[in-house]
Amino acid sequence: MSSAGEGLSRPLPEQVRLNVVDLASQVLGSMPPAAIPPPLRGIAKFDPRKRAKLGSAPIAAQLENDKKFRELVAESVAAGWPELVAALAEGNVPPAADPVLVAAAAYLTRPPGWAEMIEIARADLERSAVAAEDSEREEAVARLREQLAAQKSAAKEEADRLREQLKAARAENSDLRRKLHDARERAKAATRRAEEMERAAEEARAAASHAGSGAEAELRRLRERLADVEKQLEASRRAAREGRSIEDARIRVLLDALQDASAGLRRELALPTTISRPADSVAAITGERPSVRGVPARALADDDPQLLDQLLALPQIHLIIDGYNVTKTGYGTLTLADQRTRLMNALGGLVAQTRVEVTVVFDGAELNAPVQVVAPRGVRVLFSAPGEIADDLIRQLVRAEPPGRAIAVVSSDREVADSVRRMGARPVPSGLLLRRLSRA
Repeated sequence: MSSAGEGLSRPLPEQVRLNVVDLASQVLGSMPPAAIPPPLRGIAKFDPRKRAKLGSAPIAAQLENDKKFRELVAESVAAGWPELVAALAEGNVPPAADPVLVAAAAYLTRPPGWAEMIEIARADLERSAVAAEDSEREEAVARLREQLAAQKSAAKEEADRLREQLKAARAENSDLRRKLHDARERAKAATRRAEEMERAAEEARAAASHAGSGAEAELRRLRERLADVEKQLEASRRAAREGRSIEDARIRVLLDALQDASAGLRRELALPTTISRPADSVAAITGERPSVRGVPARALADDDPQLLDQLLALPQIHLIIDGYNVTKTGYGTLTLADQRTRLMNALGGLVAQTRVEVTVVFDGAELNAPVQVVAPRGVRVLFSAPGEIADDLIRQLVRAEPPGRAIAVVSSDREVADSVRRMGARPVPSGLLLRRLSRA
């Protein structure tokens, strides 16, 4: 055996290390459990096919540090290769022996000069590796040369094929050019014939147009005159219908107002229903029919709800409301749509109680599209037309009523109030209507 100071200057070659670990893993599987070194007892339970791979590092470390375990593995090697082990013990390395097996046996049995034997085996392995790499390199070069030759041959064949295709394409291109030239010549001839036919047709149309232009002009003038006469006739009929309708409406409203006023006077004075009595012949001064001018202006303040109650009690009174003037006074924080909805809901209850005619006017001069408004029964909702303000529409409504009918206009606009007062209507502040609606 070797001296205690002999050892390796470098780690075992990888092939030798794997061979040593594989031999040790085989011996480890045949050892009694009690004889297995403690660090390797868990590895001994592995499958024999996985033991050398998974326990490589612990087995190598145990062989290096555990002389007894290494000698046990060496005995297995001596039993498997007795001639090799005996030759190594005598200091002879068989020339035909595998360098990996020689190095593994030398490492395990540790004969004299075992480290040198491992170094010699390492050199043999390195030379074999270099020779194998050179052989692989030569084979790779040969394969590449074969591939290059094959690619050159394929490229030559492809070039020949492309040349044939290019030749055929040139011949086809020449044929197409000739056909295109023929087609262009035919198209030019067809265009010339079409132009000649178009000129002939234009001359024929010009002659026909010149021949019939006088008759067509006279017919056109007659049709225009007929259309003007029909428009004038329709305008006259519409004006007659509208004028009659407006006058009829005025008379009907005035008659209703007179009828309601007379009925109210008859009830208040407890007059009999007969047409004439002897006392009717006596001359005397009678009271006036109730009207907006008869409502005391100074007895009640403008913000007193009783003033509006007296106006609403008049027969056939027409209540005209400046819509946004009222809503912005009472509900200015809401959107315009919510303002209109809240005013409509409140006026519905007022109309149901008083049965008066109510018209609400909103300013529609800046509207981009029609506005959806759900008006309660008995409430008329109007928007001013583009270019017109709500104040002008209110004045038109007052002007449309017959003289003598009771009219009240709700607006806090001083200009509107003054103008409708001059026209015979009674202005009412917006706050007064809001207080009346809140009370209802």
